[in-house]
Parts: sequence; structure tokens; C-alpha cells
Amino acid sequence: MEWFDNFWSVYSNLVLTLGTNALLALSIYLTLSCGMLVIANAAFMGIGAYTSALLTINSGLPFPLALAAGMAAPAAMAFVIGKPTLRLSGVYLAMATLAFGEVVRIALLNAESVTGGALGLNGIPQSTQWWHVALALAVTLAVLWRLRRSKVGRAFEAIKEDETAAGLMGIDVAAHKMLAFVLGAAIAGLAGTLNAHLTFFIGPSEYGFDRAVDILTMAILGGIGELTGPVVGAVILTLLPELLRSFKDFRLVVNGFILVLIVLFLPRGIWDPARIRQWFGKQEGRA
Repeated sequence: MEWFDNFWSVYSNLVLTLGTNALLALSIYLTLSCGMLVIANAAFMGIGAYTSALLTINSGLPFPLALAAGMAAPAAMAFVIGKPTLRLSGVYLAMATLAFGEVVRIALLNAESVTGGALGLNGIPQSTQWWHVALALAVTLAVLWRLRRSKVGRAFEAIKEDETAAGLMGIDVAAHKMLAFVLGAAIAGLAGTLNAHLTFFIGPSEYGFDRAVDILTMAILGGIGELTGPVVGAVILTLLPELLRSFKDFRLVVNGFILVLIVLFLPRGIWDPARIRQWFGKQEGRA
């Protein structure tokens, strides 16, 4: 299959980036499904990426153990900062988690002796293979699908709809919020680890405000009504810049214009099951 070999040699990084971006979109989907606007997933991605990269470069740790450490480190950090932070809600929670993200970025930038500072880390072993990304995405989707249909998932939905009413129903609101926050951080760390061992190089600028907004946009664009939505949003936002290469200097303008149109006319995201069912119902009625 010569055509596939040629395709893979050119677009393998793009295809694997689709997978890691889908993981990032699913990481923020978890907190959004619990009614929390958290903008710290880029920071958790950076923590996972730097933790795993430093372990493999300095200690020669096997990739599976580095992968586990890359998930555990941001999950532990989420648990620590979640205690005071998750008492907030709405825009205040968004501001607090955004500030945390900036603290992480600046810490990575200034810890030159450990992280390489602005120059970042070079020479990270290219351990990530296509099946690592595919397996990680499949397992994450399976776990979240099972979680969504469990008692915990129903509690998430109740908290999202009305936090006070959920508490009166006997749901431990604080514990469920913490669970969504920590799991989301672990998934973001997983994406960061896979990405770091794919690209050879990581730097603090990759995990700043722009990346945090991109992650949020992926989930909102695709829609958070179903697990499919964030994945669709991640695929679109990853492929759109590549598809618009012919516009050259106007590529970012066209990219932004398309996103604005989607948000205006599809406020629930591209993947809206209710709208899709309604459309198919109309088509059957015409037939």
C-alpha cells in the first residue's frame, strides 16, 4: 500500500495530533458536564508533558511508567488546588483556573535549570506510536461513556442543572465536582504526555492562554450533549487551519469567521442529537 505509506509519512503527525486534541476536548467535557467552567486544562497538559519528559530524559524511565506519572502529576495538582478553587462557580471559577494556568506557565518559564526555561526541553524520545494514541482515545471514550450512564454521570447532570437542588437530593456536590476536576486533569496530562513524546520538543508557550481557549473551543464547537461532540470539535479545529492553507495570510481570518458562523447558527454545537433527530424526522416526513 504505497499510497498509504506516502500519506502516513506526510500526515502522521497531523493524524496523531487529532487524537491528542480529542483527548484534550474530552478532558474539559468532563468539567463542563458537571457545570464547571474550568480553563486550566492547558496547564494540566503542560504538567503532564513536563513531568513525563523530564522522567524519560533524566531518569530513563520506561514510557508506560512515564505515561502513568504524566497522568498522576496533574491529577494530584488538581486535587490540591481543587479544595479552595471549586468553592467558586461561573466566571469566578474560570478566572481562578485561568490564573492557575498562568502561574504554571510562568513557573515553567522561570525554572530554567529544570525545564529549560523559554528554550523548553529538546531531545524527548519519540516513544508515542499511533496505537498508543488510538488506545488512549478508545479507553477514554469507553470510560466516559460508562461514567455518563452511571450513577455518577447522572449526578453530574443534576449538578449541572441545579447545584442546590442536587445537594438537597443527597448528592455530594463537592465530591462529584472534585472527581470531574481530577479526572479531567488526568486526561489532559495523558494528552500532554503523548504529545510530548511525539514532537521531540516542548516549551512553556505551548501551554498558555491560547491553548486553554483552543481546548474550550473544541468542546463548545462540537457540543457537549454527547461524547461525540468534543471529538468532532477537536477534529474540525485541528483540520481547519490545514484546509485553509490556500488562503495564506488570510487563513486565520477565514478560520475565525467560520467559527463565528458556527457559534451563531449552531449554539449547541455541531453535534446536537436533538437537532439531528429533528432533521431526520423532517426528511422521513417528506419521503
